[in-house]
Amino acid sequence: MANILLVETATEVCSVALATAGEVVALEEDTEGGRHSALLTVFVERVLATAGIRPEDLDAVCVSRGPGSYTGLRIGVSAAKGLCYALGIPLLAISTLDALAAHAAKLLDSGEIPEHSAPEDPFKVPHLLCPMLDARRMEVYTALYDRHGHRLTDITARIIGKDSFIAELSSGAVVFFGNGAPKCREILTGPNAWFPGHLQASARFMSQLAQERYEKQEFENVPYFEPFYLKDFIATVPRNKVF
Repeated sequence: MANILLVETATEVCSVALATAGEVVALEEDTEGGRHSALLTVFVERVLATAGIRPEDLDAVCVSRGPGSYTGLRIGVSAAKGLCYALGIPLLAISTLDALAAHAAKLLDSGEIPEHSAPEDPFKVPHLLCPMLDARRMEVYTALYDRHGHRLTDITARIIGKDSFIAELSSGAVVFFGNGAPKCREILTGPNAWFPGHLQASARFMSQLAQERYEKQEFENVPYFEPFYLKDFIATVPRNKVF
């Protein structure tokens, strides 16, 4: 019965959870953004205390591998590596988009997708899931998944326009979600485009995937593991900076 600490910092959400045998038993998260470095270790301590687990009782740490915020990913991965080194336990990593898709698949199966998000024909069943993570302007990090949460395409950085996903939407309903979806809502229109609300990334979405990888011993190489940034970090200089 594995105790796995889950860490999600790829977006504006700073989230930490503790899962035992794949079930979340404690969760701490902040959705305001920009406070990952201040909150992450505090959340780890709170989650362990809530679950009644000592650090030595952890069997693994699972971190979101991205894509997402460069700074957020660095903070999360650094903390996860530090815990693995200190405790001598393995590191697991889950794609942020994979975790979001797994959660959306559960919502579909349980009927928890809000009714107001359904297309005009109530008998249409979504055949694709499309999690989106916000990038710059009209760009998102995304991939396509089947309704069971299995990834069908590579993860890419995609600029969304009026011609995006034409083939997919003409074949059936597609569910768009994640923090990059709201800005695409006015562009991706039509009865087959579902927008069930602002589903944000959360550490709790990784629980089952982390348990599966732990059982298969699909561990990362702690010293050499790097987040999946997808795009290179670009540093900018403020326009009003005076030398």
